[in-house]
Amino acid sequence: MRFSRWQAQGNVYLVAEEALTADAVRGVVGDADGILEVKDRGRDWVEIAIWNSDGSLAEMSGNGTRIAACWLARQTGADMVTVRVGDREVLARMLAPPFVEQRLPYRVGEAGTAAGVRFTPVDVGNPHAVVEADPADVTRLGPAIENSSRTARTCRSRTGSTTRRSRRECGSAAWGRRSRRARAPSRSRLHSARRTSRSASRAATSTSGWTASSPT
Repeated sequence: MRFSRWQAQGNVYLVAEEALTADAVRGVVGDADGILEVKDRGRDWVEIAIWNSDGSLAEMSGNGTRIAACWLARQTGADMVTVRVGDREVLARMLAPPFVEQRLPYRVGEAGTAAGVRFTPVDVGNPHAVVEADPADVTRLGPAIENSSRTARTCRSRTGSTTRRSRRECGSAAWGRRSRRARAPSRSRLHSARRTSRSASRAATSTSGWTASSPT
C-alpha cells in the first residue's frame, strides 16, 4: 500500500488512495492514529473515510479533514477545498502559505456536570466535552467524564481541557476515547498540518479561527 504520512495538532494520519478494510488498516497503521482513505476527488473537493487505528470508522476528525484539504490543495493548487465525510462537509480555505482555516458545522449543547466536573458538550460530527481547567488535568478529567452516565450519549469521543491566557488566546489539551491518551497542550489559535517522512518534512500550518456555519 502506498501512502503519505501527515501530522496535525498531535494527530498523525496516513493518507491512502486505495480501498481499505478494517484488517488492512490494522495491518499498516503502525503508530499513526488512523488512515484517511481517499474515496473520490476533484480539483477542489475530496471525499474521505476516516479510519481509526483499531479498524473502526470515525464519524469526523477536524485534524483529519484539515490534512485531507492540505493534501489535495498541494496537488491541485485549489484555494478552497470541500472535504466530505459521509453526509457532512467541511470547507477549508487556503490562506497565504502555509496557512489554511476550516469552517466546521457544530452544535453546542446545554452545560452540565459529570463526575463533579462542569463541562459543555460540543458536537462537531463526533461529540466532545469542553472543560475550563488546567490542561495538565485532562488525563484525569477525560476518563471521569467518559465513564459518567450523564455523558454516556453526549460526550464519549473526546474531552478537551482549556485555560484562558487572554481575551484572544487559550491553552488546551485533549483526551481521546480511541487513543486513551492526551494530546499535548497547545494554543487554540494555531493548528498544524504537516507531511512527514524519515527523510524530509514539509509543513502546512493552519488556524481554526474561521467562523463556523450554522449548527446542523
